[in-house]
Amino acid sequence: MAAANSGWNLGFLTILHEPTGYLGGYLVTNQWGRPLEFRLSTAVQPNRVQQILYGPTLEAYLCGDLIGKTLIDKTGTPAELIITDHPAAMDVRVRVDKPVGLLKGPHGIETHPEFPRDDERIHDLIAQVGGGLSLAEPFTRIREAIGEARKLGVTGRG
Repeated sequence: MAAANSGWNLGFLTILHEPTGYLGGYLVTNQWGRPLEFRLSTAVQPNRVQQILYGPTLEAYLCGDLIGKTLIDKTGTPAELIITDHPAAMDVRVRVDKPVGLLKGPHGIETHPEFPRDDERIHDLIAQVGGGLSLAEPFTRIREAIGEARKLGVTGRG
């Protein structure tokens, strides 16, 4: 287990579902909320054949496997804990060897049902978060950064 002063990082993963498709943002911060690395996916728009073939598993595949896992893999700064605010992104837990928590309210966290032992680890890490960091606040920063990236023409269809 990481000690309170060992300098571990948090990952914040969000997925936006928009008319152009699903778009992901991933922010890695230190345990005090200072940004270390930010990644943004291109928009992913499933076609009708994919919608039919994936059926009810499509959103979890897009958010967890395709977007979430790719963003985490391409990020050079590792996170000890990944927090998401999008329920379908929880499936990224099946693909990564780090605990993933779904933010429920300002401080409530839900774990993936296939990984119940993550609960204790997540709560131990959250107890070490410094400076009164709100776990919901980084998601506001991610959405604002996505908005700025759009203005600069960084986002597009993938």
